[in-house]
Amino acid sequence: MWEQARSPAPHEGFEVKRKGDQEFTVNIRLEMNYVPEKFKLSPALMEVLGIEVDTRPRIIAAIWHYVKARKLQNPNDPSFFSCDVALQKVFGEEKMKFTMVSQKISQHLTPPPPIHLEHKIKLSGSSPAGTACYDVLVDVPFPIQRELSILLANAEKNKEIEACEEAICATIRKIHEHRRRRAFFLGFSQSPVEFINALMESQSRDLKLVAGEGSRNAEKERRSDFFNQPWVEDAVIRYLNRKPAPGNDVPGST
Repeated sequence: MWEQARSPAPHEGFEVKRKGDQEFTVNIRLEMNYVPEKFKLSPALMEVLGIEVDTRPRIIAAIWHYVKARKLQNPNDPSFFSCDVALQKVFGEEKMKFTMVSQKISQHLTPPPPIHLEHKIKLSGSSPAGTACYDVLVDVPFPIQRELSILLANAEKNKEIEACEEAICATIRKIHEHRRRRAFFLGFSQSPVEFINALMESQSRDLKLVAGEGSRNAEKERRSDFFNQPWVEDAVIRYLNRKPAPGNDVPGST
């Protein structure tokens, strides 16, 4: 076993020697030192994002893109988003706050598995001390990536970001309210009479719906023909014979 912590200085390579007189296969396990740190995603989170191993900031960014692509963000409160069936398997909730994503996905992240290589040791043949090459994929870091990782990993910054998000949400709500007020006064200024008539008609419909009179037709009730229908006589008898409330006079009495 070779640990990087024992010699922090960079190394071009090292040799491992063992005495023996038999051919065998060497199992080599490489535990990658990812900077920034990478994690293996759980099957549920992997199914949502299509990512097997990645850094925490990239995983959070992928969740953000998933929410935006499927229009799951709450239009009234952009700091929340709704969870579809796939996200509910990950978070176990119907809606989530963006600032809680980093904490919630921790249980779905584990250290990435080591890389296994098999190397055959030969003692016979024309070239017993053969050379073998193995390809291992690594990320080439960008100059700004380290600074970005430090920023996202700083727990103190999360509070500041959350406060900014709350202020943005409050501003968005105010903008929507001002837009509604502007549309109201703009409609009134362009045609006051038509605007008032339309407003009163709309409020009248709402009042009837609240009172349970949405099915009544006031125009028909104004005509005498409406009260000459066969059901009117029976309705009048029922009304006159109904039980009066205590302390009230009987309908139709003097």
